[in-house]
Amino acid sequence: MLVLTGPPGAGKTSVAALLARAADRPSVHLVTDEFYRAIRTGFVLPFLPEAQRQNEVVIDVIAGAVATYARGGYDVVVDGIIGPWFLAPFRSLDVPVSYVVLRPSLETTLARGTARGNGELTDASAITGMHEAFADLGPLEHHVLDSGDLSTAETAALVRQVVAAGTHRL
Repeated sequence: MLVLTGPPGAGKTSVAALLARAADRPSVHLVTDEFYRAIRTGFVLPFLPEAQRQNEVVIDVIAGAVATYARGGYDVVVDGIIGPWFLAPFRSLDVPVSYVVLRPSLETTLARGTARGNGELTDASAITGMHEAFADLGPLEHHVLDSGDLSTAETAALVRQVVAAGTHRL
């Protein structure tokens, strides 16, 4: 199981889709944004402080879905903004969990993030805040990959390499 995370614009969704499609066994690309979009009333933008309880519930739901897919024999690639502050539910799963943080420079993140469309977050201040949240991961800093100068295919290949080596396992 892989948690692929980082700020908006880091390349998570494109890389996760490649990884899931290229898996050699049944796989699932779990897009965490869909779990937030499922909330019909009472939704709070996840990057706002008042969204903390909502975010905790959604992360627990995502971890439950991961556990169910994993028990069913699927490789799961979780694609979303999952900082170290939300890793406890994933650490408690009965499956090995790799944690990879894609973190291009702030300049690259902003250029990519603000150019997106299709209802994606494009607000520069929110993207900057989320980039800052991943700026210093302390003991998890070695889980960071700089995807700024890499293509999607190159980033996916690097993620495959570190997952296979076990260097990014929680």
